[in-house]
Amino acid sequence: MLFSEHSFINKSNPQGSIEVICGSMFSGKTEELIRRLKRAQIAKLQVEIFKPQVDNRYATAEVVSHDRNSIPSTSVETSSAILLLGSQTQVVGIDEAQFFDNHLSEVCNTLANKGIRVVVAGLDMDFQGKPFGPMPDLMAIAEHVTKVHAVCVCCGAPANYSFRTAAQNEKIHVGEKESYEPRCRSCYFQVK
Repeated sequence: MLFSEHSFINKSNPQGSIEVICGSMFSGKTEELIRRLKRAQIAKLQVEIFKPQVDNRYATAEVVSHDRNSIPSTSVETSSAILLLGSQTQVVGIDEAQFFDNHLSEVCNTLANKGIRVVVAGLDMDFQGKPFGPMPDLMAIAEHVTKVHAVCVCCGAPANYSFRTAAQNEKIHVGEKESYEPRCRSCYFQVK
């Protein structure tokens, strides 16, 4: 079950919440984020969507999934910029949360405490299999956490690791299929 009845904003009595969608590369995190935000738009809720400026793979003014589904968004440099939104906003979506600074959980708490539904998507682990950026804090404070899985390219099992194929050692290397592939635990650690 992806949602409970408490996940949705009641227009007459808003109750804020934080939802986190996490997993490896190619697991459908952004796809699920877009799906939830489009449903909020269908419900005629005021929706604002944000992504970090560092993620410019597909578009600068849209959140775009690997399947090329998209939704308009605003690129911001820091998490505090997310607080500068319209007073009528009822739902805030945040993609690629792992690239934001460590104040993102405070920003999400502030929004939720104002009665805003906050939906966040991001990698829970970096390419070294370690917790990534503000994601552990967000998962701890969220009312709802959904972990999605990709398919391991080596054996077909559910994959929850992002194996970096590019010869890059920086923690942050924005890429897609040319730089990463999803792997299960066994196949990820077999190569390491």
